[in-house]
Amino acid sequence: MISNDTELKSSTETTKTASGFEMIFEKDVAVQMSDGLSLRLNVFRPAASGKYPVVMSHGIYGKDVHFSHAFKPQWEKLIKTYPDLNRNGSSGRFLRWEVPDPERWVPEGYIIVVADTRGSGKSPGYMDPRQPRENQDYFELIEWAGTQAWSNGKVGLLGISYLAINQWKAAALQPPHLAAICPWEGHWDHYRDGSHHGGILANSFTTAWWPRQVLSNQHGSAGTHYVDADTGERSTGPALSDDMLEGNREDHPANHLRHKLNDQWHQGRTPDMARISVPILSAGNWGGPGLHLRGNIAGFVEAASRQKWLSMHIGTHFDSFYMPEYVKMQQRFFDHFLKGADNGWDKEPAVRLEIRDVHDKAIVRKDAEWPLQATRWTKFHLDGAGRKLTDKRPSAENSVEYAALGDGVTFSTAPLEKDMETTGYVSARLAISSSTTDMDIFAVLRVFDPSGKEIVFTGAHEPTPVARGWLRVSHRKLDPERSLPYRPFLTHDEIQKMVPGQRYVVDVEIWPTSLVIPRGYTLALTLMGKDFEFEGIPGRILHDDPVDRPAAEFGGTNTIITGGDNETYLLLPVIPA
Repeated sequence: MISNDTELKSSTETTKTASGFEMIFEKDVAVQMSDGLSLRLNVFRPAASGKYPVVMSHGIYGKDVHFSHAFKPQWEKLIKTYPDLNRNGSSGRFLRWEVPDPERWVPEGYIIVVADTRGSGKSPGYMDPRQPRENQDYFELIEWAGTQAWSNGKVGLLGISYLAINQWKAAALQPPHLAAICPWEGHWDHYRDGSHHGGILANSFTTAWWPRQVLSNQHGSAGTHYVDADTGERSTGPALSDDMLEGNREDHPANHLRHKLNDQWHQGRTPDMARISVPILSAGNWGGPGLHLRGNIAGFVEAASRQKWLSMHIGTHFDSFYMPEYVKMQQRFFDHFLKGADNGWDKEPAVRLEIRDVHDKAIVRKDAEWPLQATRWTKFHLDGAGRKLTDKRPSAENSVEYAALGDGVTFSTAPLEKDMETTGYVSARLAISSSTTDMDIFAVLRVFDPSGKEIVFTGAHEPTPVARGWLRVSHRKLDPERSLPYRPFLTHDEIQKMVPGQRYVVDVEIWPTSLVIPRGYTLALTLMGKDFEFEGIPGRILHDDPVDRPAAEFGGTNTIITGGDNETYLLLPVIPA
């Protein structure tokens, strides 16, 4: 017998949106899964009878917790950026973290469905984030929504981060009623995008995320500070004992530490993109190195869908999703594929990019291909003699040593003689050695103004440089079938330790970027053996677990070898003016 939540009662109310549109709100609806467990969800639909398309979100952060309560600092930033978030058509009553606002969707002829994943919020069950069972649950929820009396039989998926990751996975199961997905800042490769960057454990996001955003919303948590915005009661359902709570969940951070390679645990949480055939609008953020950026682009490229679009924006992790121009884009996409609207979406170029400038602004450019058709792959050779980036390989060999846990070494161009745009994949080929048996490379692409001041960009999760990349040298093995000249692809299927003092040539994947660098500015590549952090600005997504990175092995002396017969260069996608 599967334990279920029988104390919770569903409710229905008819309400009006801020614009005066009459809407039915069904709260805590129970939908039984094939294993007997019932998940809880909220349904927002037009009061007028009819059949409408469904836009669904399925996540772990609490369908009933108000954005402003659960994520107060982010809410305050968002309101400052977009003061009309809870005005001009929305009262803000139903705003939840990373899901669409029903008041802006239901009047447009949509039904919004928001579900708690098993083990979270009002949904009972075993909490194991991104477990394969969640994919099956989403499949069954989609099929439930697609067959209700109020549904037109077409379901679209929408949401940010966790709620975007789940979209890739559900789409790979090919539910018959799924008509389109819009993963907004959501990665797809569990190992490479979220867990281990270049083979290095990304621990701080996991260890901070787990207690603050996940455990606080575990189903049955009596000590949660989360409150149901509609009832004022606890948002996690009937209370369970601490012993039961611990038994009802996986130790997620410990699993990340234990699964060092891209094994079946990770692969079971990474969907097969060749099985995704529905239309896709993948929306990524240039300011998201370390979590979702890589996955939105790779998901767009790898998915088998014939109709797919990539949109890249700037700003924080959450603000663009709610702004009118982006909501309009989301609705235009779903209008076409869920309502059959002849609105020209199918004629849109496949790629929409916000091209950044050094003032943290951007202009929109559209293209038919990714990488961009005009890309000129350009090598900037490292010269250890002057710590320079040059257009020609130095004739003389030179080596630069640095303490792995120090500030590393920086190679810089001369001030640019003309504006230069770099948009696309970035990589580096390095000749290296270490005094120990392993070496972590943190590669940081940076830009400085003519006075020497570094340019800092608004990031999805933290202030960022131009781009970041990572490599654990013992994970240097490349997949020859999936690697491209401009995008190395690591297998992460075995550990190949180094011989101290021996030379190795390695390829470092630096996550994609976009920036127009003005004349007179300087481009730099910093190589170091620890996380790069701006002075006075602590990093959020870090790689500093002492078990994963013991100081005895990763705190040695690293060497970069340049010039002579050594291929040591930064490869940039330069876009002609």
